[in-house]
Amino acid sequence: MPSIKGSFSGKITKQTTMSLTDQPAHDMNIAEVSGTQQSADALWNNSKITYWGVTDLLDGKGSQRGYFNNIHPDGDRDFGTFEGKAAATASGMTVEGTYEFTGGVGVYSGMKGGGKFKTTMKSETELECTWDGTYELARAHAG
Repeated sequence: MPSIKGSFSGKITKQTTMSLTDQPAHDMNIAEVSGTQQSADALWNNSKITYWGVTDLLDGKGSQRGYFNNIHPDGDRDFGTFEGKAAATASGMTVEGTYEFTGGVGVYSGMKGGGKFKTTMKSETELECTWDGTYELARAHAG
């Protein structure tokens, strides 16, 4: 499987946070983030990513899970799921975890793969993400 790595700067486009009353310092958040991928792999470079994450924090530590969708410059797309450990920091929050491709459209239909990622909040609405992993297009494993 080819290796890939890249990054993107993302902006939170929608967000809702709820303080739960079951325990002190328990918060849940759902957010939509959008950005443009930068990668040496031409298939991923300049693709537009949108992801939706649900974060559950207790005393500043917890988890984030969600879904992502990449629209590639040729109009085809891939999508998948992610999960990671979240931690509030003095400057915002970081999330480190794994992602998995679950499908795609066009060239990316039937693709397999996944990898690791790390996001770091740069402000209340902006974040940086780095990622790496592997992928295999269906045409590569069909022949």
